[in-house]
Amino acid sequence: MPADRETLRALVARVAEFHVTERRLRQAQRDVEAGLKEEDRLGDDVVARYLREVRRYFSGFEREARTHLRDVDRRIEQVNQVHFNLTAERGVAVRRIEATASMLDEIARLTDAPR
Repeated sequence: MPADRETLRALVARVAEFHVTERRLRQAQRDVEAGLKEEDRLGDDVVARYLREVRRYFSGFEREARTHLRDVDRRIEQVNQVHFNLTAERGVAVRRIEATASMLDEIARLTDAPR
């Protein structure tokens, strides 16, 4: 159980800010909210069940978010590799243009013909 009722109240308020659709946590939330309104109804078993449900619910979301983050990081790495490769390819194309342009300019000077 939390160190004090205010810590529990703060947690209950934070959980209430989420749109919880899962039935078990919604019920535990209602039970603990009712218990906090009527202090004598808030038994240790209600608090323990609530904390267990909150932990279970948010642990699942954390795992899902971490999996998603790994996927996004992997995709960013792929995009960065493509960007690096395209930048290198662009550099090669620019050098080719510069080399061929200088050759054409030199030929134009030798033949006194416009390029």
